[in-house]
Amino acid sequence: MREKWRSRLSVLAGASALALSAITATPALADDAPVSPQEVQMPTDVKIVEGGATDPGAAVPFPADEADEAEQAGPVETATSGGQTEAVGAAKATPSSSTCLGSTAAYGTSGCFQHNGDIVWAGDTKKDGMSAAVGIYTDYGRAEEVCVNKLGSGTWATCNKDYREAGDVRLRVLRYDGDTGKFYQPETWSGWIPVDGKY
Repeated sequence: MREKWRSRLSVLAGASALALSAITATPALADDAPVSPQEVQMPTDVKIVEGGATDPGAAVPFPADEADEAEQAGPVETATSGGQTEAVGAAKATPSSSTCLGSTAAYGTSGCFQHNGDIVWAGDTKKDGMSAAVGIYTDYGRAEEVCVNKLGSGTWATCNKDYREAGDVRLRVLRYDGDTGKFYQPETWSGWIPVDGKY
């Protein structure tokens, strides 16, 4: 009788060890990045707005963090299609968390809404050949728009909009491939943000 009990106990212990090893091995699979980006279907009539950098010499509305000041010391020159250069150093400025609401981030993209001026900020945080994209939705039926940052990795672009002060907006951050005109996951949504900034 005692021998049967030991036999059953050893079978249970072996099964438990096997189950435990399967459980601890599985999370490693969840951390693996997808082989290729997953396309996100957007409405065909979505308006794509190219975000711009702050004009050279203009006061940047949001001071940079002290850790980023060395990186932002001077403007970065980028060639344009006509051979002229455009200073985009101001695009390295980051929005202030006290003024920019609904901060939302996903792989390679950060976004927020500046209620004073109705400005959408789109930050590109990954050098992967794609652009940061921030979709803007309203609670009163205005057509969806997407603010796209084509300034490059490590920059912020702004899209200046005009929304109904009594309304709310919601942000959707994702990646955008300008060559194909397609949007890609991962994506994240913010909660509803009051346009006037008063919760």
